Amino acid sequence: MKRVLAIILGGGAGTRLYPLTKMRAKPAVPLAGKYRLIDIPISNCINSDIHKMYVMTQFNSASLNRHLSQTFNLSNSFGGGFVEVLAAQQTPDSPTWFEGTADAVRKYQWLFQEWDVDEYLILSGDQLYRMDYSLFLEHHRRTGAKLTVAALPVDAKQAESFGLMRTDSEGNIQEFREKPKGDSLLEMAVDTSRFGLSPESAQERPYLASMGIYVFSRETLFDLLDKHPGHKDFGKEIIPEALKRGDKLQSYVFDDYWEDIGTIGAFYEANLALTQQPTPPFSFYDEKFPIYTRPRYLPPSKLVDAQIVNSIIGEGSILKSCSINHCVLGVRSRVETDVVLQDTLVMGADFFESNDEREAIRQKGGIPVGVGPGTTVKRAILDKNTRIGSNVSIINKDHVEEADRSDLGFYIRNGIVVVQKNATIQDGTVI
Repeated sequence: MKRVLAIILGGGAGTRLYPLTKMRAKPAVPLAGKYRLIDIPISNCINSDIHKMYVMTQFNSASLNRHLSQTFNLSNSFGGGFVEVLAAQQTPDSPTWFEGTADAVRKYQWLFQEWDVDEYLILSGDQLYRMDYSLFLEHHRRTGAKLTVAALPVDAKQAESFGLMRTDSEGNIQEFREKPKGDSLLEMAVDTSRFGLSPESAQERPYLASMGIYVFSRETLFDLLDKHPGHKDFGKEIIPEALKRGDKLQSYVFDDYWEDIGTIGAFYEANLALTQQPTPPFSFYDEKFPIYTRPRYLPPSKLVDAQIVNSIIGEGSILKSCSINHCVLGVRSRVETDVVLQDTLVMGADFFESNDEREAIRQKGGIPVGVGPGTTVKRAILDKNTRIGSNVSIINKDHVEEADRSDLGFYIRNGIVVVQKNATIQDGTVI
């Protein structure tokens, strides 16, 4: 794997994840109480013995840069390894920002070409899954493919949201269609049992969806980018172009947990699914294939007469006489007495406030970081450093699906109340 360079695409402005992306790049969005989305592809690379990685982004990259610099210093552990951020930049030859996945790679291809590698692994920075990329690359080399696309078996309902591949019995891609519907969708069905699915599962999931994960052979990648400068996107343009000109394209079927965290709803569900017992769909408890993140050296959490059911509690938290049911609480979460949290994601805080500091804030009429006494929160996301007052109700009482209340510090997306980072919700507020 030493002759592989990984390129992790940070995505665009992350509008579908807003307001979580208001102050941070999409790959820097917190996940599972202590991680960030970018930790997933980087950890997959490290566990697959791929140690040369570039992360490409163009929006709100400050927190992402800080996280990567504090977390992944591969030069000490892996000679020559690195994780570096490449931000979008304007040059005389390229006066525009990144305009798509292929365009982002094209704008930095002068740098990627300097590396003496055989393959380029293109990854997304906003997906939750565990994959051994070395098996993916071995499949690419064994089949002699110019381009290999990771494929996820899906049902008809899911298929309408993806680019789909129609393959032959050997896994060679014969056709690629972006988000087909109706008869066009039916024509893309394949016998997925040939890729190891049971007959029942194959009947239920007869479509192969592109996961947005690719392996390009060196010459193929740069030839496609150079000869088609107007093609901005891998899925919509580059892959169909490679098929049109007769390149050998292979699929690599991945039949395991994978979630594209592109919306608030998907992000919320993926986080709370981690609390499922006894076996969640994705688990961070895997000693052989760990997910790495920044070490914080926080004290253990303190629980004072708290009732906790099917929840995850990040380190450095303090919970007092409260009820926590089906929740994920991030590092340094502070929950006061008589609080009820249900089906809620609390991202925690970036700092501690001492008891003296919290008392001083209250005496000045302010609200300390955390969830104040007597508050009830259901089906919500509380971003980092939020200050929730006493006797607040965040329950979406009117069952609103979408709303923007930035002046009050919150939004509603997919029926989920999202309290934005650093926001303050005053005592007695009902949402």
